[in-house]
Amino acid sequence: MYVKQWLQVAVRKVRHNLPAGRQVKIQIKFMGKVKIITKEEVKDEVKNDATEITSDVAKVAVKVPKKKVVSGTLHIEATFNNTKVVLSDKEGNTIFWTSAGSLGFKGAKKGTPFAAGKAGQVLGEKAKALGIKEVDVKVKGVGSGREPTIRAFMAYDIEISSIRDTTPVPHNGPKPKKPRRV
Repeated sequence: MYVKQWLQVAVRKVRHNLPAGRQVKIQIKFMGKVKIITKEEVKDEVKNDATEITSDVAKVAVKVPKKKVVSGTLHIEATFNNTKVVLSDKEGNTIFWTSAGSLGFKGAKKGTPFAAGKAGQVLGEKAKALGIKEVDVKVKGVGSGREPTIRAFMAYDIEISSIRDTTPVPHNGPKPKKPRRV
């Protein structure tokens, strides 16, 4: 017997055995088990579901951080192709991170100042929610997203105590290529 036919037979049996005027709700569980619920039980379930939903909403809205962080370090790596932003505590443990690529920008758009500003906004919102009051900024790279990231982050009333440029600079570096003979 097919599952659909079996269910129809089960529903007919349940309805046939009920007293006149009594309403029921039939829930079909996994593996063919049938649960019969009377009207009063339905009201109780609705109340329980409502309390569960409100408690879930309250849990999401009042998300308490695991540890209280007041100051941190904002690491910005701005390359020509992307901008990566990492927020860490003073010991260097990463708290939040984002990049232009992780926000959905693709291809050449990842390296734009607009994408870097959006990355700064996202991290600024998260830092504000965590309760960070001041940060030190370390900027690395020569991309166009250096300044917009800092400006977007500053919009969330977080004090920037220092900005350091940690871009690696070669001390004469490797041997240059031979000049072309034309």
